[in-house]
Amino acid sequence: MGVYYLMAMMNPVNSLKNLIPNATIRGTGFSWNLVVDVLAQFQYAFMQHAYAAGIIVAVVAGIVGYFVVLRSLSFAGHALSHIGFAGATGAVALGVNPVYGLLVFTVGAAMGMGFMGKRIYGRDVVIGIVLAWTLGLGVLFLSLYTGYATEAYALLFGEILGISQADVVVTLIAGVVTLIAMAIMFRPLLFASVDGDVAEARGVPVRLLSILFMVVLAISVSEAVQVVGVLLIFALLVTPPAIAERLTAHPIKAIGLSVLLAILFTCIGLFISFYLPYPVSFFITTLAFITYLAVRLWAYVRQRFIKLTSEAV
Repeated sequence: MGVYYLMAMMNPVNSLKNLIPNATIRGTGFSWNLVVDVLAQFQYAFMQHAYAAGIIVAVVAGIVGYFVVLRSLSFAGHALSHIGFAGATGAVALGVNPVYGLLVFTVGAAMGMGFMGKRIYGRDVVIGIVLAWTLGLGVLFLSLYTGYATEAYALLFGEILGISQADVVVTLIAGVVTLIAMAIMFRPLLFASVDGDVAEARGVPVRLLSILFMVVLAISVSEAVQVVGVLLIFALLVTPPAIAERLTAHPIKAIGLSVLLAILFTCIGLFISFYLPYPVSFFITTLAFITYLAVRLWAYVRQRFIKLTSEAV
């Protein structure tokens, strides 16, 4: 029953078909008319909520993720999601909303990482050890919970199709707060990310910026978990900005492209998952991965072409 319920949360349309084989759900048949097919999805409230939350998370992840890549904090961001999982499962064991536990653990760990400042670089071993321990802690909390821990399990793989209107409002508030924080510290954070030593010499509070950014990252991770889950957080938080960084060196253009890619991956993933009985997170991560490979391949071919052309001349 628990496994089926988890599948239902991942794709409620397909699960409803399985429960009622003879039922006809309007809009679930692909017609090859993209306008009709897109409009058909918006007949359902859960799809409206999914698109709204997905776009909010994509915008935040695209902006925050750019600085994650620029500051080489990809592994730290991934670790935060796993640490948050331990908090979520602990909250479930206590009968509390798992999102609260997720936030408490991620923000606490983020402040610790931010306080380390430059010392966090090269600490992959330490972060990895803490990450493994917190995952074990999450498993312990799950074993202590006697009911169906579907909410905690869903955090592993995302539950965007199960998001309610209240969840969308909370996601919007968190997204707005995150974007305001990023707007306030954008210039000094960019300066500190490009050249921390010079920024510190110019009087920029590098340590404080590091702590604040890690807190913002923790909130962004908590938001993105709803869409792609703890295990696939790289799909939205790291892959779009990594692609954008390879296509342009201009910060504003890179951030804009990162946001656009994150929105496209999310919306296309939602669109496909409506018609196929597979998790949304699979399509989002696959689209991101294929695009990243294509960009890397294009860069390689372009470099080879330039090299061969210069040698011929």
